[in-house]
Amino acid sequence: MPAAIRYYGTGKRKSAVARVYLKPGQGAFVINRRKLDNYFGDDALRIVVKQALLITETAEHFDVQVYAKGGGMAGQAEAIRLGVARALLQFNAELRKKLRDAGFLTRDARIKERKKYGQKGARKRFQFSKR
Repeated sequence: MPAAIRYYGTGKRKSAVARVYLKPGQGAFVINRRKLDNYFGDDALRIVVKQALLITETAEHFDVQVYAKGGGMAGQAEAIRLGVARALLQFNAELRKKLRDAGFLTRDARIKERKKYGQKGARKRFQFSKR
């Protein structure tokens, strides 16, 4: 019996990590065993998550299953978008130009800067008193 066809992509953003699986289907989108509409309350985040599928016109061809953890909602949404884009590349490498031009294959490396010793935060200093 042949194994089910699945395409995998990992996405990261800030401290959020998303493992994305695409399999041929009708367009169902499940994140952490919850439907997309139940997981993201904000319409803008739902659009971000689906952008890679919409730009490649493959939204109705795949069922998407995502396991996301860490970070906040916006970070997870962008991590999912990167994971979906990478999974689509496994499906068809010819989609690379469309995804690259839209900026969906670029890992956003900006993360929170660590707090330094002798300071109040990453950049903020304790108040200095001359007298």
